[in-house]
Amino acid sequence: MNQAKVEKLVSRLRYNVGSKPRKLKNVDGPEGRLRKIKKTLTAVIKYERIELNYARADETRGYVERLISEALRHGPEHGETMELANFWINEKQLVHKLFKVLVPRYENYTTSFTKLHNAPCIYPGHAYKRAVLELRGNVYPAVEQSNPHQHNLLHNILLDAARKEYRMDKYKEIAANMNF
Repeated sequence: MNQAKVEKLVSRLRYNVGSKPRKLKNVDGPEGRLRKIKKTLTAVIKYERIELNYARADETRGYVERLISEALRHGPEHGETMELANFWINEKQLVHKLFKVLVPRYENYTTSFTKLHNAPCIYPGHAYKRAVLELRGNVYPAVEQSNPHQHNLLHNILLDAARKEYRMDKYKEIAANMNF
C-alpha cells in the first residue's frame, strides 16, 4: 500500500513554533482576538515592518507565514487562497500586493518570510516584552547590524556629529568665560 505524503497536502511553516501556549486574552473573546490578528497582519503586509508586543507579534507571524506560503503554493486563481487572503487582510488593495509583490519576492526563499526581533521595553520596570516583526527583503535598513561599531553606519555618523557639536559649544563657553 502506498501511504499518502502528508507534507504534500499541507504547506510547512519555515520557522520553529514555540512549544509554550500563548496567554493572549481579549475582552471581546475569540472574535476580538481574531480582529487584532487581522489588524496586525494587515499592518505587516502594508508597512513590512512594525513594532508591537512580543506575544501578539509571535502569534501574527504564524498567520503571515501561512498566508504567504498558501499564496506561493496556489496563486491568485485558487478560490480558497483568495478567500483566505480576503478574510485575513482588512485593506483589500493589499491582496494585490500579496500576489503581485510578495509572492514574486519569496518564490526562491528557503527560509522564513518574516523576522522577529526583540525590541527594548519602552518603560523601565515591569512592562510588556516588545518585538519588531518584519518581512524579509523589505526596503528598510536592517534592524540587526553585524558590526555596530562601523564608522559609516548612520547612527554612528549622527553620534559623531552630535559629539563634535557638543565639544564646539563647550569650547565656545570656556573661551567666553576666559575673556570676561
